[in-house]
Amino acid sequence: MSLFGEIMKNNKTTLVVGDLIAIALVTVIGFATHGETGISFLPRMAASFFPVSVSWFLLAPWFGLFDEQITSNSKLLWRIPLAMLLSAPLAVILRATLLGAAALPLFTLILGLTSAFGMLIWRALYLFLQKRTA
Repeated sequence: MSLFGEIMKNNKTTLVVGDLIAIALVTVIGFATHGETGISFLPRMAASFFPVSVSWFLLAPWFGLFDEQITSNSKLLWRIPLAMLLSAPLAVILRATLLGAAALPLFTLILGLTSAFGMLIWRALYLFLQKRTA
C-alpha cells in the first residue's frame, strides 16, 4: 500500500489534521481578503484560528463527524456546515474574549459561513479520496 493509502487508512487522525489545515487556510484567506497577511498579523490570526478550532472540535463529535459511518456517507455532508455554523458563536465569543473586543453578530455569520464552506470542501475531498483508496 502506498504512503497515501496508509495516511487515508487512519481516518480520525487524517480528519483531525485535515480539519486543522482547513481552519488554518480559511483563517489565512480571511485575513488576506483584508490585506492582512504579514507576519505582524500572526497573533490576530492565532486569536481567530484557535477559537474556531476549539469550538469545532467541541461540537463536531456531537454530529458524528469523526464517526466512519457518517464521514463515509455523502448524504450526510450536510452535518458539516450545520456543525460549523453552530460552533461559530462560541468561536466568536472566545475570540472576543482573547482580543478584549466585541462579539459582532455579522462577523459571527461571516466566520460561520466561510468556515463551513472551507470545512465542507475539505470533508468532501476527504470523502472522495476515501472512496478512491477503498
